[in-house]
Parts: sequence; structure tokens; C-alpha cells
Amino acid sequence: MTTPGPRPSLDAWLAEIKATTDVSGTGMYLMHNGVVRAPSRDGRPVSGMTLSVDRARLAEILATAELMEGVTHVRAWVNEGALSVGDDIMYVLVGGDIRDHVFEALQALVRMIKTEVVTEEEHRP
Repeated sequence: MTTPGPRPSLDAWLAEIKATTDVSGTGMYLMHNGVVRAPSRDGRPVSGMTLSVDRARLAEILATAELMEGVTHVRAWVNEGALSVGDDIMYVLVGGDIRDHVFEALQALVRMIKTEVVTEEEHRP
């Protein structure tokens, strides 16, 4: 499930999942919160960035993630536009049956969002 628009509440996501679906096969939930950080991957300073999001590709990736072994729930929200250091880039929530399945799914999902969904332009001070 993709959630475009304003930043969601992670507590609300969990409450909705638990209230509307069978969670008997879910043993854990993991959440990733990516934020804009001051040093970029190459260590140079960053004052912010502009993100664009391929929402169609995000929907495809989430649909694929829901089919991963042991995964029971997947949600993601990805910010876009002009962001400052400390702003949220994405929230990704994965629920699943056992720890290994949930860790693997979360890592794969975050990696795919970073490489196939988000286009970023870093701003230098």
C-alpha cells in the first residue's frame, strides 16, 4: 500500500492493521524512517535536497514485497519536493512471521525505493 500525501502516523498504521486484518501470523513489525542528513554518501555537506517519486513504480514494488515469503503487511510513504536536513524522506513498515523474513523484506524494500523510485538532487551549502 502506498500512502501519498501528508506524513502518516505510524501508530495509526499499526492500529489500522490490527483492527482490520488477521494478524495471527504476524510475529513482528519493523519500521524504517529515512531522513535527510547533512553529509551526503560521499561525505560532502548537504543543506537539503529535492526528491521526485515514481508513484507507479512504488506501487509495483510494494505489490511485489507483499508476495515475499513470510510477509504479512507492507506500507510505505515517500516524501517529495524540497526537503531540509532532518526532514523525513520515507516511512516503510513491514510485518511478517519471523524475524529473518521481516528483516530481509524491509532491507529489500528500502533498497528498491532508494534505487528505483526516488530521484534526488542534493543541495550544497
